[in-house]
Amino acid sequence: MNDHHQSRRRFLGSMLTLAGGSAAPFAINLAAMGNAAAEGAGDYKAVVCLFLNGGNDHANTVLATDSASWNEYTRIRTTADAGSIALPPVGAPRGVLPIVPAGGHAGRSFALHPSMAPLKDLFDQGRAAVVANVGTLVVPTTKLRYQSGAAPLPPKLFSHNDQQSLWQSYRPEGASFGWGGRMGDMLAAGNGNASFTCISAAGNAIFLSGREIRQYQISAAGAVPVRNLSGALFGAPAAANPLRAIASGERSEMFEREHAAVVGRALASQSVLSGAMLAAGPGGVPNPAPFVNPSTGAASVNGLAVQLQTVARIIGGRTALGARRQVFYVSLGGFDSHDNQRVLQADLLGRLAHALAYFDGVLATLQGADLRKQVTTFTASDFGRTFTSNGDGTDHGWGSHHFVVGGAVKGRQIYGAFPVTGLKHDLDIGSGSLLPTISVDQYGATLAGWFGLSATQIADVFPHIGNFSQRDLGFMS
Repeated sequence: MNDHHQSRRRFLGSMLTLAGGSAAPFAINLAAMGNAAAEGAGDYKAVVCLFLNGGNDHANTVLATDSASWNEYTRIRTTADAGSIALPPVGAPRGVLPIVPAGGHAGRSFALHPSMAPLKDLFDQGRAAVVANVGTLVVPTTKLRYQSGAAPLPPKLFSHNDQQSLWQSYRPEGASFGWGGRMGDMLAAGNGNASFTCISAAGNAIFLSGREIRQYQISAAGAVPVRNLSGALFGAPAAANPLRAIASGERSEMFEREHAAVVGRALASQSVLSGAMLAAGPGGVPNPAPFVNPSTGAASVNGLAVQLQTVARIIGGRTALGARRQVFYVSLGGFDSHDNQRVLQADLLGRLAHALAYFDGVLATLQGADLRKQVTTFTASDFGRTFTSNGDGTDHGWGSHHFVVGGAVKGRQIYGAFPVTGLKHDLDIGSGSLLPTISVDQYGATLAGWFGLSATQIADVFPHIGNFSQRDLGFMS
């Protein structure tokens, strides 16, 4: 790294140690700082993890529609006691949406859920791909080795909290860092301000915690403010506000010094980010159109689209922030569909597709530039679900299909071997729960390679990648 970059990083780092009172002029002078940061922000890339909390039912999300597959699908997913969780066929009113992968999968045809028309458009345009049957794995595993206990397995399969943590951090609940944060650790040195390397719009996420990098949490309004900075507090006059006083002056005790440093960073970061990110609405990042529930026709605000709007607003401030690499986290909950699955999943998958299409459109014209090749969004979820129905829902499974979206994605493809539709096949470990054929490590390593990590860094971030012969799945250009 040259002397200019080192000087710029030292300057930004020193400014972020300031307390709130001295940080305000820094925010006012963001334009001047942006000139210094711009040189390092030209080679920009971002990855966005979109987590579907609860375990999405993959079998009603991406479907095989060739005659043999469809007949088995409708036979198994139609139940006498509670109607059916099977979807309408291709060509039926509001039926499944056909997609035509560019190659492979001879003799089979495919479709997406009827609520996902905006995502089908992205797939057809080549900016979205499906990665089939992804899940937590330690080593490649066969059904026989799984059943005999011969293969090392991820701990606590089928547990929501643990599998969410394993997807995000390769460890069960209680992990201290995740692979998004570890990617941030590797590349944060290229950012002018490391505080904005890993950013969550959906609360605390182990995915974004690094060994060195701290995740920065934001709300739909942007930077989460440190409250009660003005006026009286605890009986103290405004001039002696204790929150501002905490972050200023010398402290003799280690605990006091650390607490003051944390408060100081929070005040400075709030000021910097608020000044850098674009506005929401006219003149900034446009507000998403209302989402219309396909089952009820009711229009409402799509919270996932609002999260992605906030991400876009921060990406719009990348030059002022000196950001070259950023990792974001957003989420959509409600996928634990033990009951009423057809109705609930239609709403949720519609929101997913609506939000992804909105984000794609925003990135296409953000600040007059097309940033879609520089930003890649991928889905993740606790696990897939059983192929059999429990009546009007499904139970916890393992492998699941996922989407990767962006201009750098080699789209209009289904990557990996799409499993047989039905029961008692080589990947059915019980009730149609899929034994994964692609590991989270392979999925993440493919994204990490595009993001800029070296083979050595990828091996550090993904501890099981050495157990798999294919380390790059090929879905990124």
